[in-house]
Amino acid sequence: MATRLFEGKTHASYYQKYRFSPPQEVQDLIFNYIGERLSKPYGFAVDVGCGTGQGTKILVPYFEKILGTDISPAQIGEANNANDSPNVTYSVSPAEEMPVDDASVDLVTACAAAHWFNIEGFYKEVDRMLKPRGCLAICTYVSDMEVHYKDRSEQLTQVFKEVQEKLSLYENEKLRIVKTGYKELFDAIPYADKKWVENMRTKMPMLLSDFLGLIQTFSTFQNFLKRETEKAEEFIVTTEKRFLEILGVSSTEIDIEVWLSNVCLLATKPK
Repeated sequence: MATRLFEGKTHASYYQKYRFSPPQEVQDLIFNYIGERLSKPYGFAVDVGCGTGQGTKILVPYFEKILGTDISPAQIGEANNANDSPNVTYSVSPAEEMPVDDASVDLVTACAAAHWFNIEGFYKEVDRMLKPRGCLAICTYVSDMEVHYKDRSEQLTQVFKEVQEKLSLYENEKLRIVKTGYKELFDAIPYADKKWVENMRTKMPMLLSDFLGLIQTFSTFQNFLKRETEKAEEFIVTTEKRFLEILGVSSTEIDIEVWLSNVCLLATKPK
């Protein structure tokens, strides 16, 4: 059974507002990989654990039909509300049981989600869905983010490290899979043709307000919020003040740059 930590409507609305699509470098890696293995036009892609659709959207220009699935009705509700692509549909479904025909899918993706799945069940379902020579792409960013702004980068990053240290008290054991760069997910892929790309560094401009919102989408913060609501809310206020003090500004509408470390697993089903 998959782990379910993203169920609440408020959490889903934050997820829709502050989570981001895979960085362009990760997208390029995925589409270059499938370009070497699939023939155009690409037919059908399924994005599993799609949340509010950030990873689903990157498939829109490439595939004739796309299905995004997630176990959370609240997340799918947000995805449907934001959907403006006629070739995309969303469905509430666990990762281990997809509403998809056998051997009908060209690409299965999972962005910042696969560590929550029952991986054995998910891979069995992937094998059932994929056409011969169909592809699998799993990606995530890992926890060692850096926060950059002029000559204040070291101080800002230190504050974020302290945020992570605090939130680590509330983390689910599944997050160890992320911390080890998805190695156990890679080892479990049942195909010989597979590739593990780690330590992909990317830089993402964002407002400080959006970064603070991103922190509040983390499962660790949400666990903190559920257990100790007032303390969690105070923690975000204090963190905001610390960032503003270092930046020497009074508004969170200031541009910063977040450096991410990404990992991507790629695989192809045999003929």
